[in-house]
Amino acid sequence: MQTGKVFFDMVMSLDGFIAPEGMELAHIHDPEYKQWSKKWMGLMHWVFQQKFFRENLKIGEGGETGQDSSMQEKTFQRTSVSIMGKNMFSAGEPLWPEEAPFHTPVFVLTNQVRQPWVRPGGTTFYFVNDGTESALRQAREVAGNGDIRIAGGANTVQQYFNTGLIDEFTIHYVPVLFGQGTPLFANMNPDIKVKIRETVPSSQNVLHVTYDVEKE
Repeated sequence: MQTGKVFFDMVMSLDGFIAPEGMELAHIHDPEYKQWSKKWMGLMHWVFQQKFFRENLKIGEGGETGQDSSMQEKTFQRTSVSIMGKNMFSAGEPLWPEEAPFHTPVFVLTNQVRQPWVRPGGTTFYFVNDGTESALRQAREVAGNGDIRIAGGANTVQQYFNTGLIDEFTIHYVPVLFGQGTPLFANMNPDIKVKIRETVPSSQNVLHVTYDVEKE
């Protein structure tokens, strides 16, 4: 019997968005478009200050070493396999360092037929053309009793959440308001029930809340 959890871990604005308006794939290299880059950095500033994140993404030395960095490291360490959507992969492919920051197998939901993409450091991207359940089945085969992270984006999280395949999740609430953007919780299944497991305030102006999804 498999004991691994399926989870996601996302940073979200106070009004429920994980990305600001304008941060679409077509404009990802145009930071001035609707000032999406400035807004996104307002959401993610605390993340970039953490020592673990900076080292893992190879963006420089130094950084905070407190509980926020430790939480990021624990999330990384518990992840045996990741699943992501095509848009997230396409945005990250030209930006990630050669040693991509996952260090696990990653299953990408896509219509594109493509051979596995092997990167240094243990990351291999596998391209899945037959849906979310197939990707999860393949991920479970690789993960064994390890945990599987639904890395994003929002649509991919929603698909897994709405079909009852998520066991737990953490939201990092940042007190910024976008007004418009990419909502994390849109068109959700009202039959899914969740309960708060833990709340962790931070001096970095972010609140970490972990939820359990109630299973029948």
